Amino acid sequence: MAERPTTSHSNKHTNRLAAEHSPYLLQHAHNPVDWYPWSEEAFSEARKRDVPIFLSIGYSTCHWCHVMEVESFENEEVAKLLNDWFVSIKVDREERPDVDKVYMTYVQALYGGGGWPLSVFLSPDLKPLMGGTYFPPEDKYGRPGFKTILRKVKDAWDNKRDMLVKSGTFAIEQLSEALAASAGSNQLPDGLPQTALRLCAEQLSKSYDSRFGGFGSAPKFPRPVEIQLMLYHSKKLEESGKPGGAKESQKMVFFSLQCMARGGIHDHVGGGFHRYSVDECWHVPHFEKMLYDQGQLANVYLDAFSITRDVFYSFVSRDILDYLRRDMIGSEGGIFSAEDADSAEFEGATRKKEGAFYIWTSKEIDDILGEHASLFKEHYYVKPSGNCDLSRMSDPHNEFKGKNVLIERNDSSALVSKLGMSIQEYLNILGKCRKKLFDVRSKRPRPHLDDKVIVSWNGLAISSFARASKILKDEAQGTAFNFPVVGCEPKEYLEVAEKAANFIRRHLYNEQTRRLQHSFRNGPSKAPGFLDDYAFLISGLLDLYECGGSTDWLLWATELQDMQDELFLDREGGAYFNTPGEDPSVLLRVKEDHDGAEPSGNSVSTINLVRLASMISGSKSDHYRQNAEHLLAVFESRLKEMAMAVPLMCCAADMVSVPSRKQVVLVGHKSSLEFEDMLTAAHASYDPNKTVIHIDTTNNAEMEFWEANNSKIALMARNNFAPDKVVALVCQNFTCSPPVSSPKSLEDLLAKKASSSVS
Repeated sequence: MAERPTTSHSNKHTNRLAAEHSPYLLQHAHNPVDWYPWSEEAFSEARKRDVPIFLSIGYSTCHWCHVMEVESFENEEVAKLLNDWFVSIKVDREERPDVDKVYMTYVQALYGGGGWPLSVFLSPDLKPLMGGTYFPPEDKYGRPGFKTILRKVKDAWDNKRDMLVKSGTFAIEQLSEALAASAGSNQLPDGLPQTALRLCAEQLSKSYDSRFGGFGSAPKFPRPVEIQLMLYHSKKLEESGKPGGAKESQKMVFFSLQCMARGGIHDHVGGGFHRYSVDECWHVPHFEKMLYDQGQLANVYLDAFSITRDVFYSFVSRDILDYLRRDMIGSEGGIFSAEDADSAEFEGATRKKEGAFYIWTSKEIDDILGEHASLFKEHYYVKPSGNCDLSRMSDPHNEFKGKNVLIERNDSSALVSKLGMSIQEYLNILGKCRKKLFDVRSKRPRPHLDDKVIVSWNGLAISSFARASKILKDEAQGTAFNFPVVGCEPKEYLEVAEKAANFIRRHLYNEQTRRLQHSFRNGPSKAPGFLDDYAFLISGLLDLYECGGSTDWLLWATELQDMQDELFLDREGGAYFNTPGEDPSVLLRVKEDHDGAEPSGNSVSTINLVRLASMISGSKSDHYRQNAEHLLAVFESRLKEMAMAVPLMCCAADMVSVPSRKQVVLVGHKSSLEFEDMLTAAHASYDPNKTVIHIDTTNNAEMEFWEANNSKIALMARNNFAPDKVVALVCQNFTCSPPVSSPKSLEDLLAKKASSSVS
């Protein structure tokens, strides 16, 4: 596997990418390839020279992108072929997901798979001619190398151009038709949401790995949408009087979450999760860390904690959020997008290697931990010969020989009794050991940090920080924390969420046009906000409000929803396109439904619309609900035939079909401790079909919001306000419970409501 240089190139070459803000483009600014950014300048150059375009798409923390750079884009011979025969364009897929989507869809449709780096050849009018992913420089293993590919494309362009262009045009037309599906009706057939939910859960259960946890085989990705589906499904089974089935679903989820947290995919020393595991036992990861994983994983561990009250899960949530706070947040509150898989093994090393920052030799651990080294090594399966031996897939090229990726394989209680100490003493020692390793690791050359602030991914993180601020208040008093968990007051997480939301509002939102920009680095990017930016941010803002934030966040969420409808909604055909459709260089407007590493914008939007419809009343509420129903109808066949590909959409469809969403309305002085305790009680139980509304009638701005958007809620607040206590009402099916004013009464009421709603 190629290693990559650690230092900037000697700057013998400098191309147009040197003027860009994207870290990924800047990484290629000194290649001998005459790169252009995605721009009219590049397209007109290709037209003028009458040559095809070579488009290379990746991102700054992508290991195989670095490999292809070292092998091909730094190679003078390859660069000469590219410069003589093509116009070469570099795109950061995190900065331009719209461009990436067009050509990734093409490559996946034509070749059955995709990934980064994405390598596509285009005509000067941007129609795809052929494509693939990573190409080695030379022919090997019966596969053509990059130089061979370049010669073949050049030959085809010179001699078979008409056929090439015609097939590219046809491919785009076909994809355009397929990906802009319209609904045959305005809503799904009765019963389909429940069928899709059951089907998806059954399909996932069949792919469940009972030995190592997770769904599917290696490489294993922590796809949080699958966990969300299984938890949602178990809740529905419980409510319909099937506790056995509910427990079975939960068992799979909890075991999977435990295996992931104990595996090497989890950074035990610094917190947070790596991208995926190359083996089936969650051991050896692909070491990059992505913000979208952290936000979603923190949320599913919070869900597991709210169901079990087991601090194992709350600690993992804290570990992720504390990692983000420590390493991934800028001074103004924007949350950065990713950390690289590769880093230098030592200062001054000429090449970077995957995982160098994270792995340990047995001797290093002996030297750093001294008397506690043997305890730590037994706990984390550390061996002198290296420990990447649990699967033949863990280290097929012997890259980690003699190195250890920390993994917990032994039962702590067995080790504790063997050592004759208390569990707390044992955990304290492990925590101190991790802190020592962290301090040593901090002196190693760090992986590259991609400090772009992406709106959509910040939305996912805002959601988890906001929810943690309430859900974690249910940890038992006096709970002891160990590094890398800081053990802060949960309210600090709400402050992080608000600061990130304020960063976006200040730097990436235009108050006049009410539009978002997609990302920020040294200023807003040229790219507009896309569907995911609006949908994920709205979701985060709704969580921010429900978990104690001001109605300003709710007001902004409704404004963003209006703009989302204006820019992306197909009013005739239903559902949302992924782009505004205003950029002629982006050839496809896609209605995305696949819930993959990130959920689809349409799935998240459906849930947002259901949540908004339960807060806002009147014609606007009806409009939200109708949009959600019409949206789902577009994906009817997908829900019927490929439920496993759309787990979050299956949950969303069921949410839309729930006849009456539960509303928890809290009324009282928000500055009081009693209010905080009642809000914690309102969020204590896991229930995705619940909306929390809180009102302080002494706050004029709040009352104005509710008078304008839901006068019934405003009236209910006025009628139930008491100066000396906080009152809670639980409303469902057009009736409200008698008011209660203690957290315990509210928790009991919510538990009772869940069971009585069955009858």
